[in-house]
Amino acid sequence: MNTRKFHLPGEAALLIVLLLNPLAIDLMSKSVFGISTISSVPLILSTAFPVFSFGTWNYIFQTLLVITLMVLKRSFCPGYLFSFVVGIGFGKMIDVHNTWVTLLPNVLSLNVVCFFTGFLLMCFGICLANNCLLPIVPTDIFPRDLSELLHKKYNQIKTTFDLTCLTTTVILSLVILHHLYGIGIGTFFCAFMTGRTVSLVQKFIGNHVEFYRLMKKEMVMPGKKMRHA
Repeated sequence: MNTRKFHLPGEAALLIVLLLNPLAIDLMSKSVFGISTISSVPLILSTAFPVFSFGTWNYIFQTLLVITLMVLKRSFCPGYLFSFVVGIGFGKMIDVHNTWVTLLPNVLSLNVVCFFTGFLLMCFGICLANNCLLPIVPTDIFPRDLSELLHKKYNQIKTTFDLTCLTTTVILSLVILHHLYGIGIGTFFCAFMTGRTVSLVQKFIGNHVEFYRLMKKEMVMPGKKMRHA
């Protein structure tokens, strides 16, 4: 049975990502359950070396991921240049949202809402980023392109990537701060559940949304190049 799909410009999808995903990171950071695994690395760096803000460290981390991808591909990818610009905007929006999110009251019920709202927003944003047909935030590019490069399922690469970030954060926390910082039960939840949740959301988006470029009038099936199943 054919169902009509909602047509969403990739440019609009990327804009939504730049608005929602930084908010998701700040909401999860605000909760007492621990930040997302990917953001845990720049968080610990911003705490240990406060010369740069959390948002700026996030951008530096993303830059290193893109450089790593180009080294693995053994080629310079011009499309990644725009992802640097997107990464800057992403980092700035983290600082913008942080100015008001930190003002929220620190109560358990609200912290629970903040964490799970942030988690779902993050997973939704990752799916939009993976399908927007534009250069995206480097932290989203890395697992997506690596899964294509290694011919592995996205959720497997994403989970491995998250666990690597978690391990890195634990090591940095113990070596530099001599105690765990920013890591909680929510961080471990993200490490094991983000890849699976993104795959579930991707199936829904793949069945109901079709992405296209405003500058190029061509339709592309979402998730066409990604192995989710």
